[in-house]
Amino acid sequence: MIVPLRSAVADTCGGKAGALGALLRAGLPVPGGFVVPFAAYRAAVRDLDPGPDRRRAIEALPVHATLIDALGHALGELGDPPVAVRSSAAHEDTGQASAAGQHDSFLGVRGAGAVADAVRACWASLFTSRALDYHRGAAGDRAMAVLVQRHLDAEVSGVLFTPADPHDPIRIEASWGLGPSVVGGTVTPDAYRVAADGTVTRRLAHKRTRLDRRGDRLVTSDVPAATRDQPALDDATAVVLAELGKRIADVRGGPQDVEWAIADGRPWILQARPVTATPPAWPAPATPPAWPAPAAPGLTGTPGSRGVVTGTARIIRGPRDFTRARPGDIIVCPFTDPAWTPLLRIAAGVVTETGGVLSHAAIVAREHGIPAVLGVPDATRRLHDDSTITIDGTNGTVTDRKETGSGPIQAPRPTRP
Repeated sequence: MIVPLRSAVADTCGGKAGALGALLRAGLPVPGGFVVPFAAYRAAVRDLDPGPDRRRAIEALPVHATLIDALGHALGELGDPPVAVRSSAAHEDTGQASAAGQHDSFLGVRGAGAVADAVRACWASLFTSRALDYHRGAAGDRAMAVLVQRHLDAEVSGVLFTPADPHDPIRIEASWGLGPSVVGGTVTPDAYRVAADGTVTRRLAHKRTRLDRRGDRLVTSDVPAATRDQPALDDATAVVLAELGKRIADVRGGPQDVEWAIADGRPWILQARPVTATPPAWPAPATPPAWPAPAAPGLTGTPGSRGVVTGTARIIRGPRDFTRARPGDIIVCPFTDPAWTPLLRIAAGVVTETGGVLSHAAIVAREHGIPAVLGVPDATRRLHDDSTITIDGTNGTVTDRKETGSGPIQAPRPTRP
């Protein structure tokens, strides 16, 4: 019923847990934990009606006492610490689809009862509208394993991307606090490029907020003004992370999208999945995001997904605005989280006020083959609903066609990579 993380393989424990199990066996620094495998999920839902209310049926399902006891024993072997409870679905973290952020995860969970509730919530998240939309047309069984690992109270977290050519630079994004700020795109992170010879190039961001655990809660707070523009990583740490990235790519046999954290000064690997779509090249010196923002009509941000498209700007500040979006609109928003994925399926492009090239929004945009420009400060204020804009996701620029006095550029929607 419980599988030690070191023994996890994808066939029984899902891609996320299977990858971390392989990294642990290779001696890489992965927080200890265990997995509730597919078999436990299938046993729990075996008698449920497979109808349209399956999510609610799972949410109402009592967790069997045997599983709660097994969770309590496994947590005791870890020392009963706070843990991260994360999805590891059958169609997640594969070379065909990342399912980035489509299923639920929980940080700072403590105690067998609370972990059991989080496990059940992960099971139910197989059937959220965003997950069903993302996996539309996918073949095979829907099944959910659940990964439980020691929670890390990270000082710095982020993502790194290893290239297909080992001689190319490794890209790293980093910000203060826990990782969901970076992967969820709620902060624009620092960007680092580590060349094969160890040379580090930085593009520092204005990191306004951070996420941290406070007891059993996650709290977003303001970063002190003096620290917002300071580098989250020094060059030596960036090189250490890059070396870990190379080892992970060797173990996994190809380019990897890696989530990492630094806790008590030590780097840890939290996730590694195959790269499903390559991000744009590192921007030229003239194009990194500026702070304060430059004046319209030319806005600059981080190139997130290749391509150029002209279309109608649609200002979407949150889920309440979703019904305003029309197919072919260019979505302009503060940031996107996984609930926005169905919107990205119909959009011609996306512009965000925060986020980096390795955030969930950028990954999903690349998978859908639409241009994306990220981290454009005040974009929802400085661009206007129903205006015609051109976004260049390769170079990270946004242009208001009316302000420049030029007509629309007819650009085909990019094809999915």
